[in-house]
Amino acid sequence: MTDAIQTYLNTVKNLCPEADNNALEFLVSEMTTTVLNKKQFYIKADTIQTNVGFVFKGLLRAYYIDSKGNEITVRFTKENEFATDYVGFISQTQSKYYFQCLEPTQILNLSYLHMKEAYTKFSSLEKYGRLIAEEVLKSQQKRIHSFLFENAEQRYINFVKENPDLYNRVSLSYLSTFLGIERPSLSRIRKKIAQH
Repeated sequence: MTDAIQTYLNTVKNLCPEADNNALEFLVSEMTTTVLNKKQFYIKADTIQTNVGFVFKGLLRAYYIDSKGNEITVRFTKENEFATDYVGFISQTQSKYYFQCLEPTQILNLSYLHMKEAYTKFSSLEKYGRLIAEEVLKSQQKRIHSFLFENAEQRYINFVKENPDLYNRVSLSYLSTFLGIERPSLSRIRKKIAQH
């Protein structure tokens, strides 16, 4: 068993301890691996995502292009996280986002059809699917709340606190669009915090 699959199974067991070996073996029985270089795309907008991707190694940026042609970052996906436009994936509709590698990246793929079959065969995996959906919802709500109730400086501070391993891996430009802060303002905030 590869390190990547073992790492993935550990995350499944942590989230859903009820999943037994039969369920886990079935879940990973048809997994495939994708290896991508920096700047390559895992998902492109306007395509239907047939696989959900578990990032074993690397970092991706999810973004959309606004009406003015600007790239707006909506998410960074690092090791042990899923690279997916989850709503598009579970509804099998076109993704609204591009997922582009910021570093060389290795991804485990679980197909939509195999995942649905796993949910049907094993109630523990159906529960796992529900728990993943809850995690996605919590993450999205947290992001919405940050824009509604936090100022720019607070959003930056929280990002650094919650992603200590990440903020040095992403460019200031990508981070500024993710946080909804103009790049010069973000530079000022970083400088102010560094002086304290």
